[in-house]
Amino acid sequence: MVEGLVGTARRLASTGSKGKPRQSDLRRAISTAYYALFHALAKDGADLFVGAISSRSASAWSQVYRALDHGFAKQACLRVPNLDFQTPLVDCAEAFVTLQQQRHAADYDPLARFTRAYANLMVDEAERAIRNLRSADRADRRVLAVQIRMKAR
Repeated sequence: MVEGLVGTARRLASTGSKGKPRQSDLRRAISTAYYALFHALAKDGADLFVGAISSRSASAWSQVYRALDHGFAKQACLRVPNLDFQTPLVDCAEAFVTLQQQRHAADYDPLARFTRAYANLMVDEAERAIRNLRSADRADRRVLAVQIRMKAR
């Protein structure tokens, strides 16, 4: 699903290559780029907590996947640079915050205007963040998955 979302975002950002792209396509590209990263984080956490496809309980896996809350994850990602995380995960967390802010602008701000270059930049940012997530150490990814899902007490 993640690669499909990235591909969709890329296509939307490139739509209308002979002329000026429609704002609706650019907005959907930015929003979809954010969702590609969101779903990458959701899947990674579910895989880390519940297990690989062959050994997981579908309902438990789905519950962990769906436990990722947009607002809570953003607040946790804002704290990541101050914690002891590898650089790729810090970059991933920072990209999550940026992409979520841009998704909100794309989805909710009627006065926001975007360019094809900027939409492609946001897709690139999502792809880079997903690569960074996947390249990080498994144990550190698990800590990040906890950080972005669970309230500290």
